[in-house]
Parts: sequence; structure tokens; C-alpha cells
Amino acid sequence: TDVGTLKTDVGALKLDVETLKTDVETLKTDVGTLKTDVGTLKTDVGALKLDVETLKTDVETLKTDVETLKDSLEETNERIKMIDMTIENETNKNICVIAEGHLNLDRKLDEALKSLQPNIMYQLKVNFLDNELKKIKDVIGIK
Repeated sequence: TDVGTLKTDVGALKLDVETLKTDVETLKTDVGTLKTDVGTLKTDVGALKLDVETLKTDVETLKTDVETLKDSLEETNERIKMIDMTIENETNKNICVIAEGHLNLDRKLDEALKSLQPNIMYQLKVNFLDNELKKIKDVIGIK
């Protein structure tokens, strides 16, 4: 009976070993698949790293471009201020001076020309010099 029990136990052991062999084969197949997947992941991560480096370079280029645009905008704003000052302080005043001088047109042409010409020219010159002085003061920071 002991031999019969031993035979039964050996038979059960054989079944367990066969099951274990099948499980080991399945495990080998799964490990092979995992190796392939890990290889694919490594390739993908390498590609991502290259893309991130390219993106970093592009962002740096954009930062440089934005700084250049900011500087250009500041220069443009300064030029606009200077043009506004010229229009406000010089051109508008000169137009007023010329218009005021033409109110005297009812006088004789000779009289009007004699009285207007020197005064208008001096006023235009004073307005121009006054505007230039304001520009210089703005550049050196004097209010």
C-alpha cells in the first residue's frame, strides 16, 4: 500500500511539475514580451528627450525674439513721444502764429508783409528752438 500511495503521490507530483513547466514557459513568453516593450519604451523616451531639447531651443529663441521686440517697441514709443512733442509744441503753435498773422489781410499788402514777415519768422524760429530745448531736457532728464 505504501508503494501504491507513493505511486499516487509521484503521479500528482508529475502533474504538478507539468503544470509548473507550462507556467514557466508562459512566464518566459511574458518576459520576452516585456523585454520587447521595454526596448520600445527606451526608443520612445529617447525620441521624447530629443523633442524636449528641440522645444527648449525653440523657447530660448522665442525669448530672444520677444526681448528684441520689447526693445524695438520702447524705441518706437520714444520716437512717438518726440513726434507728439513736436506737433504739440512746435507745429500747432506755428500754425496759430501764421493764422494770427493772416488776420491782418485787410490792410494793404505792403503793410502786412512788412509787419508780418520778420515777426513770423522769429516766432517760428523761437518755437523750433523751444521744442529742441524740451527734447534735450527730456533726454538728459531735466524737468
